[in-house]
Amino acid sequence: MALNDNVCSLVPYFTVQDGKLEEFKALGAQMVERTMNESEVVFYGFSFSGQRAHCREGYTSAAGILAHLENVDGLLKQALAIASLDLLEIHGPAAELEQLKEPLSGLNPTYFTMETGFRR
Repeated sequence: MALNDNVCSLVPYFTVQDGKLEEFKALGAQMVERTMNESEVVFYGFSFSGQRAHCREGYTSAAGILAHLENVDGLLKQALAIASLDLLEIHGPAAELEQLKEPLSGLNPTYFTMETGFRR
């Protein structure tokens, strides 16, 4: 059975400072652990290519994204002390994206509006 795809996803890419990759991975593992208890998370995890890191994450709503960022705020600040945020995309339905524009304006994300799709 297919459902309308209303998932909101954050798509951040980081470059980790030389010599700090293991520290960044440890912070990522702590964020994964903390995120497991969030009610609106659909998927969450880190992948790596050399010094580049990506956090693959999806939520049932804009409120889920905001709750997540509050939940991992301290850990994310530690991660950003040893890595740069190179790119941040946010994908989701227009109504959900609108709720994120003001609170996330400081991160300068690029917004992608979901127009067609489904999920199982």
